[in-house]
Amino acid sequence: MAPGGSNYQDIGDPRSAYADYGIAPESAEFTNSPFRKSAAVIGGKHGAGSNSAVHELLECPVCMNPMYPPIHQCPNGHTLCVKCKSKVHVCPICRHELGNIRCLALEKIAESLELPCRYQIYGCQDIFTYHTRLRHEQSCRFRPYNCPYAGSECAVTGDIQYLVAHLKDDHKVDMHDGCTFNHRYVKSNPQEVENATWMLTVFNCFGHQFCLHFEAFNLGLAPVYMAFLRFMGDDDDAKRFSYSLEVGGFGRKVTWQGVPRSIRDSHKTVRDSLDGLIIQRSMALFFSGGDRKELKLKVAGRIWRDPL
Repeated sequence: MAPGGSNYQDIGDPRSAYADYGIAPESAEFTNSPFRKSAAVIGGKHGAGSNSAVHELLECPVCMNPMYPPIHQCPNGHTLCVKCKSKVHVCPICRHELGNIRCLALEKIAESLELPCRYQIYGCQDIFTYHTRLRHEQSCRFRPYNCPYAGSECAVTGDIQYLVAHLKDDHKVDMHDGCTFNHRYVKSNPQEVENATWMLTVFNCFGHQFCLHFEAFNLGLAPVYMAFLRFMGDDDDAKRFSYSLEVGGFGRKVTWQGVPRSIRDSHKTVRDSLDGLIIQRSMALFFSGGDRKELKLKVAGRIWRDPL
């Protein structure tokens, strides 16, 4: 019997509700979620079978994801998560008008459960109550990273090792070993400055990976070039390092020193904060020499680890 009701109608495949209401199952998240595996995690404790049954009760019949309070139900007791309730007006199981009924009993059960972090598959071994789990997962250091490649809207996520292979194999990003570098950037028609990324290079240094971005964009009405470094890891680890960038020519140079930003911060966030070496186009063309019709910039840099 479903919580709070007396008439429970079983259905062969609850996913049939998707077609009726246009709600797609978040299968990738749910399939890989340790929520399904939580019974195995707690399996060594007494009552693991009942825990498994409770977990099934907390599974939304529409999206198949775990339900968090507030949990809603129809007059017949069929429950669904708050996200799915906002998208439907009738119960996806019995087709009864939903109304605005809360399943307080199931909410109380949910609040008493201890669950593993959904990023357990990435290494997080902590156990949380229902509400603290949600707060933890928003900042869990094991949550997957977004692909740092800014030349396209890449939706790939994963751990650092996976993303390094992805950058190399799928984006054909140059990989270099070492903590010092000298890169030359050439553009045949520097008068055409668009909001577009130019290049990404990855350096293996001190057992970590650093992403060097160099690009051209318009800062207001002024075209500029910008170089900055991002750290492939969390912000706390990024702060253990510093880097310097230098560009120049004809007896003059511009230098920048800063702390690499974590790839938790998006490429756009770092760029828009102007946290890097910024070169006005007129200065960049001066450094390029010649007739100033071709951009030839040499950017030198160094990465070092700060003392603890």
